[in-house]
Amino acid sequence: MTHSTPTVTTLLFDLDDTLYPPSSGVWQAIGERINRFMTERVGVPVERVAAMREEYFRTFGTTLNGLRANHGVDPDEYLLFVHDLPLDQMLKDDPALRAMLATLSQRKVIFSNASRAHAQRVLQRLGIDRFFEQIIDIHATDLVNKPDPDSYRRAMALLGEVHSRRCMIIDDQLRNLMPAKTMGMQTVWVHPQGGEHSVDHHIASILDLPTCLA
Repeated sequence: MTHSTPTVTTLLFDLDDTLYPPSSGVWQAIGERINRFMTERVGVPVERVAAMREEYFRTFGTTLNGLRANHGVDPDEYLLFVHDLPLDQMLKDDPALRAMLATLSQRKVIFSNASRAHAQRVLQRLGIDRFFEQIIDIHATDLVNKPDPDSYRRAMALLGEVHSRRCMIIDDQLRNLMPAKTMGMQTVWVHPQGGEHSVDHHIASILDLPTCLA
């Protein structure tokens, strides 16, 4: 007996390095701002920053939650600092992305570990903010971040009456896709090179997303 895949009705998009290519330098710039925050605001020695970020990334999923747990960092102060970027110099209006999104009939939602303010700035800069009816940011999930399974459960609750099997999640990080796959969502990995993976789809560019929905 075969079972057909349910029709996808909701698309959950990650933000950074997913809706725009990594070559933009935005994520690298955020990383540099995180390093600065740790040295200037928290007082971490420069030589300890890289190892501490790696430790927090593995243990907590984000540097922010590691800093909250071990240094009492205020999340709003952190997010404001690390997202203080000249996006007008790094991202540009993207007609091709806009045209692709316009072809998709599904409900479109941002699901990101970033802040709502940063997400709004990115969407506006790319010229695609009108396509997204909802932004589920780190505050919306009560600071529980991907890939913590509870983050996905909170996101599903915020989406309302939709079954996980009718959701497709699009992300540049494989580790952020695995909990979603476990929940029954269809998964799309956006990565220029790709490699070994166990998700449903791999695309080199977000512009290839319609092929996953065909």
